[in-house]
Amino acid sequence: MTITSTKTLLLRFTCILCLGILCNVSVFGQKADSVNYITRSRKAKPAVIKPNLPVYRPLGFIPFNSVIFSKTPVAAKPEKNLTFLKVFPSPVDDQISIVYKLERESTVSIKIMDLLGNEVVSLANERSAAGEQTKTYTIPNRLSSGIYFVRIVAGAETSVKRISVL
Repeated sequence: MTITSTKTLLLRFTCILCLGILCNVSVFGQKADSVNYITRSRKAKPAVIKPNLPVYRPLGFIPFNSVIFSKTPVAAKPEKNLTFLKVFPSPVDDQISIVYKLERESTVSIKIMDLLGNEVVSLANERSAAGEQTKTYTIPNRLSSGIYFVRIVAGAETSVKRISVL
């Protein structure tokens, strides 16, 4: 590259840049209003130290002789009442057997729900003793074939199992 072509190129670049700045012409694909200059100066605010601020302690900082563990007891999780549930056979033809185990005596509700959560059939709503229970129920003829859910509610606990009806 020769010196004259370099000078010419530099002169053209400078002219385009000056026109863009002085005439507010869009240069290099910029919008005309994209460059704003702030001419006013900001007031310097005096530094203020606020009283009663907590001392900064980074994570993991444990002062010497501090209490890490408290002696307040943590509430134990309540024991589950419905501990075992088995629904068979699947697919169901005309009868369904349900085996469940209760830790304490409670009211048990057994319902068949459709896929939208609507109650289709209520099989049982009775008080059951503690221990393992095996119940057999007859499926009504009005239940068309498809996928359903058996919802068993024992006290405040709910368990749901999926079944297929032929």
